[in-house]
Amino acid sequence: MTPRRATEQLVAAAADRLRGRAARVADVGTGSGAIAVSLARLAPETEVWASDVSAAAVLLARANARRFGVGDRVHVVKGELLEPLPRHLDLIVANLPYLPESDRHRYPDLAEEPDKALYASGDGLGLYRRLLRSAEERLSTGGAVVFQLHRRVHVVERAELAEFRSRLDRLVPEPAMSARVRWAPAWASSLP
Repeated sequence: MTPRRATEQLVAAAADRLRGRAARVADVGTGSGAIAVSLARLAPETEVWASDVSAAAVLLARANARRFGVGDRVHVVKGELLEPLPRHLDLIVANLPYLPESDRHRYPDLAEEPDKALYASGDGLGLYRRLLRSAEERLSTGGAVVFQLHRRVHVVERAELAEFRSRLDRLVPEPAMSARVRWAPAWASSLP
């Protein structure tokens, strides 16, 4: 999937929380590993655990972590959401599929992107509901979830998760994107 401007904002928001301290981070739905690798490079004292349901994505993310010199701190595993990851996380970062499958026709500019990286069943928010529910038991005190949804970055503290979950259903999807906005970290231009 082509990283977009919201991905850059997601990485920046997560990196701001990590600066100058050791932390254990989860990148859920890592794909190519762009977010995990970026965070490991921006916050050298951070240990990143990344998960994806796609075996191909896991292999690609591992290769990218090695290629950019952070393979010793970016641990990529196959599995869904937080299931394969350790407990006591300081930060959970996610850019999961959230567009309803029934709305594919609204996004013709995304036709070349992998469907599984964009579209989810039902109203599209099921993965985020599950992630936010399980985050409460995985986050350390003072931890947070940083995620991208409808081109906006949300930072939700552990203590605010239950209240935010109740508001998640009221988030109104934006109209179809009128233009593709691309972003990639400088190192990503050399990805295969």
